[in-house]
Amino acid sequence: MRLLLKGGLVCDDHGTFSPMDIEVTDGIVTGRSASFSENGEYDRVLDLTGLHVFPGLADVHVHLREPGFSYKETIATGTRACARGGYTTVCAMPNLNPAPDTSDHLKMQEDLIRDNACIRVLPYASITMEQKGEGDLTDMAALAGRVCGFSDDGRGVKEEATMRMAMEQCKAAGSIIAAHCEDMSLIPPGGAIHDGAFARTHGIPGIPSESEWGPIARDIALVRETGCPYHVCHVSTKESVALIRKAKAEGLDITCETGPHYLLMCQDDLQDEGRFKMNPPLRDKEDQQALIEGLLDGTIDMIATDHAPHSAEEKSRGLAKSAMGVVGIETAFPLMYTYFVKTGRMTLPQLIDRMSNAPRRRFRLDGGMNIGDRAEITAFDLDAPGVIDPEDFLSMGRATPFAGWEVSARCCLTISGDRIAYDALTQRKEEHC
Repeated sequence: MRLLLKGGLVCDDHGTFSPMDIEVTDGIVTGRSASFSENGEYDRVLDLTGLHVFPGLADVHVHLREPGFSYKETIATGTRACARGGYTTVCAMPNLNPAPDTSDHLKMQEDLIRDNACIRVLPYASITMEQKGEGDLTDMAALAGRVCGFSDDGRGVKEEATMRMAMEQCKAAGSIIAAHCEDMSLIPPGGAIHDGAFARTHGIPGIPSESEWGPIARDIALVRETGCPYHVCHVSTKESVALIRKAKAEGLDITCETGPHYLLMCQDDLQDEGRFKMNPPLRDKEDQQALIEGLLDGTIDMIATDHAPHSAEEKSRGLAKSAMGVVGIETAFPLMYTYFVKTGRMTLPQLIDRMSNAPRRRFRLDGGMNIGDRAEITAFDLDAPGVIDPEDFLSMGRATPFAGWEVSARCCLTISGDRIAYDALTQRKEEHC
């Protein structure tokens, strides 16, 4: 298939946007020019006039729920939602049934991805067998070439000795550990939200900040010892930011992510509804501010959604009893653009770096918009006012804390390899008639 993307405002390697045409042939970028002739032999010419065009977004932390939990989400529904959010590559977390802890179990997931995904999906393998966070390790040497990294997301690795061995084997395999840092021994039974004012007022057991930053401190010492590439998932506390900033200054091989909900909300925004319950929880205003500062100064390398769909019933039990996790793959870029770029907190090129380039650099993900790249391209209308409506989502999950928020950016086109994964150009044209 040969495509011509015509007239968009294209982001170059220096973050400058200028009118440019892009030619894509069989999933590879084969040309960039100020103007290609539409008389060429193209299967389709796509008019991107007025749209901002940049490398497809990459999310290193999504839950696509297959195999094992297709009542929450499927590879098909999840990747369609990703494409609508402007994402062209995502890394799928391993809390599945069966967990991808052996070659055969991983193949089950790979087959589902091959048959159903509309964008590129790269799986994680679990760190421990059955993703228990303890006990025997997976055969990292055997699995490393088929996965983007190793994680027990949803569970922290309990014992220091286990994590040390995991880091040693992961480094030898040439891969990276993406750590869910949570010390369950510090969390009371029924811990549901941050251990703060809202928890005390409403009688809900609280999750202390140390349950996150304690394991991070332990693991930083192990990174210093082993030299293993290490990535911290969903950072939420000010102490975590400070620890990671210090580790980076020391030159340790460490990166981290946070999510839009931690940057845009804190415990003051909680309502006693399941759509506000996630793990880690929304924390204090001071934590939120530390995360924002960390994002702006580069301590926090990237933004990841931790897209975690559940059924409506699982999210209908209030804060105390609902399942942990919210969806965010369709709303992440519009929210960050509206409330960080339009407000002047960061520039559009900086946001693109945090949501596309930085994840690719760290997890060695190819693709982009330069000649010879696997085509990973998204086009956004940055002047398209709208309101977040969960009933409009393509994801099976509907639980978002951002329902009703106003945004001013909308994805119009997503190309992942040789596939047009999302196309709302016709709708855009009709709306502007």
